[in-house]
Amino acid sequence: MNKLTTLFLGVLLAFACNPKTESTSEVEMDHSQHMAPADSTQQKPKSPKTSAMAMVSGNHIHIDYSSPSVRGRQIFGGLVAFGEVWSTGAHKATSIQFEKPVIIQGKEIPAGKYGFFTIPGQTEWTLILNQVWDMHLADDYDSAKDVIRVQVNPETLLETVESLTYTVEETAPGTAKISVAWDKTKVSFEAKNK
Repeated sequence: MNKLTTLFLGVLLAFACNPKTESTSEVEMDHSQHMAPADSTQQKPKSPKTSAMAMVSGNHIHIDYSSPSVRGRQIFGGLVAFGEVWSTGAHKATSIQFEKPVIIQGKEIPAGKYGFFTIPGQTEWTLILNQVWDMHLADDYDSAKDVIRVQVNPETLLETVESLTYTVEETAPGTAKISVAWDKTKVSFEAKNK
């Protein structure tokens, strides 16, 4: 071998034998250049999770639901079909929990957590408490597990309620009025402490 070839091989071996100072797995990658800032571009959910609750003469009543908005859509008889079971919210089924037993239309409802469903109608709604509260929308709804069904007449509102809203208010000692309003419709029922 001539001296030039020997020198070239020596330099090549020197680089090959030295440990690498950086590798993709060892270098901490900086992703800040291609990640969107958390505060400026993250969209708020269109149907945020929320809750409504009240203490009614020592009985804590708590409702968990996801609150969709009207956003210019036809709600009842459009997005929400008449005559079909509705989870009365978005995403997961709405749940209602009574810390103590209540009486609804003369029937005792034990303390516990229930799925709250409705069947909207043009002139009458069916309000439903079901034993199963943990489900996606009304996908696994089973009427055989209904605890109670209540028939109510919907109230037409003068002002639009943009986001679906539940309220729990004590109207008399030990009596709660539980309401849900959306668009220009509101339905309510009473629950009395046992």
